[in-house]
Parts: sequence; C-alpha cells; structure tokens
Amino acid sequence: MDNSSVQQAVDSLAPTQAFDRRNFVRTALGSGFAAAVLPVMAQHVISTPSDGLTVGEITIDVNGFQLPAYRAAPAGRTGLPVVLVVSEIFGVHEHIADVARRFARLGYLAIAPELFVRQGDASSYGEIAKLVAEVVSKVPDAQVMGDLDACLDWAAANGGDTRRSAITGFCWGGRITWLYAAHQPARQPAVKAGVAWYGRLVGQSNTLTPKHPVDLTAQLQAPVLGLYGGKDAGIPLDSVEQMKKALGSGSAAAKRSEFVVYPDAPHAFHADYRPSYVKAAADDGWQRCQAWLKAQGAA
Repeated sequence: MDNSSVQQAVDSLAPTQAFDRRNFVRTALGSGFAAAVLPVMAQHVISTPSDGLTVGEITIDVNGFQLPAYRAAPAGRTGLPVVLVVSEIFGVHEHIADVARRFARLGYLAIAPELFVRQGDASSYGEIAKLVAEVVSKVPDAQVMGDLDACLDWAAANGGDTRRSAITGFCWGGRITWLYAAHQPARQPAVKAGVAWYGRLVGQSNTLTPKHPVDLTAQLQAPVLGLYGGKDAGIPLDSVEQMKKALGSGSAAAKRSEFVVYPDAPHAFHADYRPSYVKAAADDGWQRCQAWLKAQGAA
C-alpha cells in the first residue's frame, strides 16, 4: 500500500457515530474488529449465521510453522469447492470471517489465513500508517504464496476438492489475488479463478514485493475478475487501464480476465463495517463474484 492508499484509508475512518468499544474488541481469530478500523458502522454490518456450518480457527503446517486460519464449511460434507479468502491489511477479523461463512453457505470450504502473523498482530494496531510500516510492508510475497499453497494442501486433506479452487481478496488481499492467480502451486492444481476487490495493480518493486499484477499478466494461470471503485483515491483509474492493456497481451487466462468499475464507489466499498461501504456496489460485486467462480469451474 503506497502513501496515497494509506491516507485514503485513514480518511475513510473518520468517526460517524458513537460506538461501544466493548462490542468490537478482538478476542480470537475471526472475531471482533481490528483496532485500526474502529468505529464500526454498526447499522450496516452483515452477520452470517454459522448454523449448519463447521467454523472456527485451524492451524495449517507450513514447513513446521503453524499458520492460524479461519475455516468455514458446510458441516459433514466433503468434496467441496475451495475458496481462499485473503484479508485487507487488518488481518482476519470478524468481517473476513463473515465473508468466509457467506461462501460456506454457498457450499464452499472457505479458508482465511492470517498471513501477517510472522511479522506481527495486525489486529492490535490503532494507526494504519504504523501498521503498514511495522507489519504489512515486511511481509514477503514469496512467503504469502507458500502459505496459500499450504492452505490448498490442507484443504485437499480436509474435505476440499482443489480441482475446483479459487481465491478472492480485499485491498491488500486483492493484489495478492492477482499474484496467486499467476502462481503455480507445487503440489496442487492452480486455482481456477480469482476475484480481486480493489487490489493495487502497479507499484515499486523491492526484494519483498519484486513484481506487481501488471508485471505478471503473461504468467496468469487463472482468469481474474477485478472489482474496483471509480472514486478510489489510492487506485487511480489509469492504473486499471494500464492493467487492462497488459491483460490484452498476456496469457490465455489474462485475456479472459475482466474488470467492473463502480463509478461512485470509493476504496473498500465492500467493507460493510466501514464508512466506505456502498451497498449497491457491494451487493452487485458479490453476485458477480459468485457467477464468476461458477463460470470458471470453481463451484
């Protein structure tokens, strides 16, 4: 996330109503909300029930490291399509867990890994700029790819059909969605599809983030649906146009990728717990997400 993205995110968090902090303190993976995104827009928060589902924290072995993740799946069922749910910079809090439950109610084994855990506790930070500087910016892309590979391995051994797997992510996770769609797991088939919600497409390269989505269109293994906001101050529309051009000269999967831009939507328009939430765009995007995964064989 670059400086303009950080400032846009900070601006979107201006208090709009009173709140009771006791209701939003994180107590376990997938519960409560991260400190940096209080206060919550309580009247909009979607709460998906877990009846009929198997939900909660799991640990996934990654070369001896125990990676925490939130899992949601229809109870007692196997052979499930798999979806990896990649969080924003705030980690796996209640909103991300709820998205996983939404997928589970559609028949998926959904896994939301805590991808920042080696670098720090994203939920404990109250300042976005400090969170980015001390935790998020220190997470190597290669580490994330390996963690997601391990999630697919876990899914294959625990009721998932990884031949029908997909990935979706938000903000930071949107960028990761593009990267993972260009990645070939060592032991599992590549994901069938990706849905990237307002993920950054271009950026400066360094040893931890050597390439960005615009650099990887020739390697895309799976088509990606990009859902973006026309008023996203951190992801200008010219970068979307730059990505579209690169996709046109990329792999077969790149050429099948698509964008939907919601003209009046800002960054994080899907985040129903934040002031940036735009219900019409979020609802339409969710329907398009489902249709995209089904059309690509990941359902």
